[in-house]
Amino acid sequence: MEQELEKPKTKMKKVKSIEDLPGIGPATLEKLANAGFNDLMSIAVATPGEIIGATEVSEATAKKVIAVARANMELNFESGEALLQKRMQAIKITSGSKDVDALLGGGFETGSITEVYGQFGSGKSQIAHVLAVRAQLPLEEGGANGSVIFIDTEGTFRPERIIQIAEPLKMDCTEVLKKIKVARAYTSDHQMLLADKIKDLIENGDNVRLVIVDSLTSHFRAEFIGRGTLAERQQKINKHMHTLMRLADKHNVLIYVTNQVMSKPDMFFGDPTTAIGGHIVGHNSTYRIYLRRGKKGSRVAKMVDAPNLPENEAGFFIKEEGVTDV
Repeated sequence: MEQELEKPKTKMKKVKSIEDLPGIGPATLEKLANAGFNDLMSIAVATPGEIIGATEVSEATAKKVIAVARANMELNFESGEALLQKRMQAIKITSGSKDVDALLGGGFETGSITEVYGQFGSGKSQIAHVLAVRAQLPLEEGGANGSVIFIDTEGTFRPERIIQIAEPLKMDCTEVLKKIKVARAYTSDHQMLLADKIKDLIENGDNVRLVIVDSLTSHFRAEFIGRGTLAERQQKINKHMHTLMRLADKHNVLIYVTNQVMSKPDMFFGDPTTAIGGHIVGHNSTYRIYLRRGKKGSRVAKMVDAPNLPENEAGFFIKEEGVTDV
């Protein structure tokens, strides 16, 4: 019986970045970057169809690129103890209201996505302005001692409001405004591109501790109309949320997103108000808070979903100086 000749094993070159992937030239690299594929992880978890759609390479090349990216990914498991140590690095940013902070287990938490949804005038953008100021406070005063990125999709940011909140806290208003970088997003693609660029700011030394997206779904809702576009819309929102999730997890940043609502006509009992974006937004958010108007001009915040906190409510007022207890 003849022995089978053993084929010589070819040593595969170690791939450390997408620039090292086979069949990827400068033009394709640029197309991948424009589509949000900036590292091996984003390539490894992509489908061949996504790579083809972004770069127009052949199916064979797309499959090969994904396979090589997966083979070179260093996927490590972390112990529960290591994750606990990581959780201890999270910073709680105060809202100014003890009741609202208690609802959140001590304040708005870095390393997470907090989605706040409610009807017009419920206080979503007001809380965004309050956090943009209070995130700059020292740690011992309930802040995160960091800077802020504000992605404004609806023209809600008001520097005058920042000054109103900062003055009672005895903060230098000019310095507070300097530490808030505002970008107006005009389309959903523009919004997603701005979110992608935040990583570069952090890696260049900017101590970003809070990213605000106000609002998350307005452009997607306006651009994708009708049931025929729903799948594409949800896919884009999902990709956007994953970008924000990576920012929160890798750089210990609080992602605060506001969301619009709609009424469910088929709901006969309870509150028919539900957030836009469906399960895609809900599953990607760490904390979900529903805001509504209360009695005598107050607001009510309800914890709808949290991994470690009970469903509860807290009342608060929105005043010139910010958020206060009832």
